[in-house]
Amino acid sequence: MKFRLLMVMTVIACRPVLAQTAPVAPKPDPSIQELVNAPIGSIRGLSVVNDSVVWVSGTQGKAGRTTDGGKTWTWITVPGCDSVDFRDVEGFSGERALLMGIASPGRVMLTEDGGKNWEQVYYNSDSAVFLDAMDFWGDKKGFIAGDPLGGSFKGLITPDGGKTWYNLPMPKADSAEAIFAASGTTLRALPGGQVAFATGGSHSRFYRLKGRTWQVSEWAATQGQASTGIFSFAFLTDKQGIAVGGDYVKPDVVQGNCLITADGGLNWALPKTPPRGYRSAVEYVDRNIVICTGPTGTDWSADGGLTWQALPGEGFHAVRRAKTGRAVYLAGAKGRIAVVRGM
Repeated sequence: MKFRLLMVMTVIACRPVLAQTAPVAPKPDPSIQELVNAPIGSIRGLSVVNDSVVWVSGTQGKAGRTTDGGKTWTWITVPGCDSVDFRDVEGFSGERALLMGIASPGRVMLTEDGGKNWEQVYYNSDSAVFLDAMDFWGDKKGFIAGDPLGGSFKGLITPDGGKTWYNLPMPKADSAEAIFAASGTTLRALPGGQVAFATGGSHSRFYRLKGRTWQVSEWAATQGQASTGIFSFAFLTDKQGIAVGGDYVKPDVVQGNCLITADGGLNWALPKTPPRGYRSAVEYVDRNIVICTGPTGTDWSADGGLTWQALPGEGFHAVRRAKTGRAVYLAGAKGRIAVVRGM
């Protein structure tokens, strides 16, 4: 009896266990699906709240939003702003958003009812004011960066979701050094309340605020002319980041149009294969996939930006991924709005 029981127990113990294999994720096969041509001459402001809610903004005081993933859109002309170029927009929900008008007068407009009504929450009539980009840490604290006034870059900060704005001390700029208002992504709000911005023109540099100190880094970005420099950057983590730009007057030149950092922006390296030319916006989709775009085309990378390959079709001004979700949208000249599929 004991022997027979032992044999049964042995057979059970030696029964093979089938390995559980994880499903293999499909390889990315991105493509661009055009959604709509907005009644906006040029779109540079793009904010993707989630996979359904998207805000855009641009010339002639115009903006737009969708709450159903791009199936239907509402088009808006902000009263009294017919000549304003809203180069950046920050959407918080389908109802609440901020628009940033760039040139004199610089202004910020707030809606809390989906664009039916607007409140002017910031106004600057200085003839030299030029606001370039806006970004937020969550729903309350936000930052705006602008071109130099009196020798230093312009900085604004809000603690209450954009209802009030205060001046922030900013670093001095070199002669003819400026920030580009190309896609709203030459400024980023980073984890831990840090903020960073990139410049171009006579001198292109990377500025990152740590505590009360601005850390300034040099890089091998093309620079020296008013049309050259870094136009956009993005960070996946506190350390891993990527920047794109080039020369918008010579959009096919690839020299110094893309840089990668692994140490938070202290040091930057060139990729093995750069994007095909001048690019005005870049965005991480995940830790491996990155997408960038510009007037002459859109490129994507499957290895964190080390090598780039082309996506078919015309280029855009802006690209953004959903704050909550995975959707990636593009927007650009002639009111073109698109979504990236297959990533």
